[in-house]
Amino acid sequence: MLENWVVTPTCLPTVLRRCHTCASGRFRANGKFRVNANHKLIDVWLLALCAACGATAKLTVVERAHVRSVRPGLLDRLHANDAVLAAELLQDPVLRRRNRIALDWDGAWRLDTGGTDHPGHEAIDVSVRFAAPVPVRPVRLIAEGCGLSRAGVERLVADGSLVSAVRLSGRLSGDFTFTLKR
Repeated sequence: MLENWVVTPTCLPTVLRRCHTCASGRFRANGKFRVNANHKLIDVWLLALCAACGATAKLTVVERAHVRSVRPGLLDRLHANDAVLAAELLQDPVLRRRNRIALDWDGAWRLDTGGTDHPGHEAIDVSVRFAAPVPVRPVRLIAEGCGLSRAGVERLVADGSLVSAVRLSGRLSGDFTFTLKR
């Protein structure tokens, strides 16, 4: 029996960066942008608020670029504070490296298993698809989807009852499949 699971983000991830005001390390990105044009040059920042003190941090998206180099559709989305664009930009490794930030996805995603039960089947093939590149441990996904503990899933891997073409230890953010034998 083949099942399809989907990992979908529920909100923007927490931005991990040191606050200059209170030394906290967590910021909430709310999807708002600041666009500043000075003659023919434009600057764009994604705004994030400190989780502890509420101070604003500006994550550089575009810096001192010519206004005509920014696509009109992108500029419209920036002015409209498009939350989907904010999510796309936060997942961009170039933006994360430039702003020296990391992302914390805890509590910002959910697993949709389709609600199917599989008590009578000897083996299940599951295809896990990621709607966004959310780094998650496969053992955690399998435990949550099958209603098992993580230690129980690791025992199944050690017994050979749970097999996959990808390494199940560590983190994944791409699609994978696994087979669970009962």
